[in-house]
Amino acid sequence: MRAKPAPINTPEAQDAASRGFSIDAHRLAAPKAAPGLHLVATPIGNLGDITLRALQTLAGVDVIACEDTRITRRLTERYAITAQLKPYHEHNAEAARPKILEALGQGGSVALVSDAGTPLISDPGFKLVREVCAAGHAVYALPGPSSVLTALSVAALPTDRFFFEGFLPAKSAARRRRLTELARIDATLVMFESGNRVQDTLADLAEIMGPREAAICRELTKLHEEISRATLSELAREAATLETRGEFVLVIAPPAADAEVLTSDALDSLLREQLAAHSVKDAVAHAVALSGRPRREVYARALELAKDSRDSDGED
Repeated sequence: MRAKPAPINTPEAQDAASRGFSIDAHRLAAPKAAPGLHLVATPIGNLGDITLRALQTLAGVDVIACEDTRITRRLTERYAITAQLKPYHEHNAEAARPKILEALGQGGSVALVSDAGTPLISDPGFKLVREVCAAGHAVYALPGPSSVLTALSVAALPTDRFFFEGFLPAKSAARRRRLTELARIDATLVMFESGNRVQDTLADLAEIMGPREAAICRELTKLHEEISRATLSELAREAATLETRGEFVLVIAPPAADAEVLTSDALDSLLREQLAAHSVKDAVAHAVALSGRPRREVYARALELAKDSRDSDGED
């Protein structure tokens, strides 16, 4: 009987053998990914929340572009994926994009992942996608985990319409201005916040948006996941005891449909009270949130009242 010929150990054969992933010690082959940019959603905490298609793609691409190679390596090592990792984040994006485009131009395949969740949500990925599309290369989206939708689903608040804000400004004055603008949006609000600012943000939310229902979602899908549901006022009062380690998503109910719009006399009284304790800018922010009236109207009236107050002081 003739012996079977030994397999040819070509670089192509070696490459094909290395493409694959492991689940519970079972090794599965992965086909070579199609040329183009693959947007791959990755777990937001629990590494088990990965799709089979995502694993096949990560194992089959030439390069994985990721925010932090150390974080993505935890995922690739968990599933024994050997694809090359390259950093792509806000600090190196300008230099990294041309290299990715060059690889795509040569028929390569690149996966783009964020540290957690779906790419392009609060990261610089959209600029890469825009340039890849402009260059005529294929872009594929692999849906999966998202902290926005995960928080929205467990918050027990309306989900028919929502507005995703991302991260609020870090500085207090800018944050309060932005919250005042958000208070007018007739939708459930979803926003990210860091642990070192979440207590201050809750205090601002309670003051600007009043007793709306809300949820604090901390460490979603992780071992110490915690969901707190109450009014903003109650959450703000309890903020001093809040565990601030971890990742936070805040979900706030929309304004009440029957929110009262103050009369002109009531608005004047509110503005005089606010102007006595705050700057015009902060007084307007508070009055807009509490009055139900447009900011432009409230701001114009605040300037008039402030001028009248200065004129009265001058006469004395």
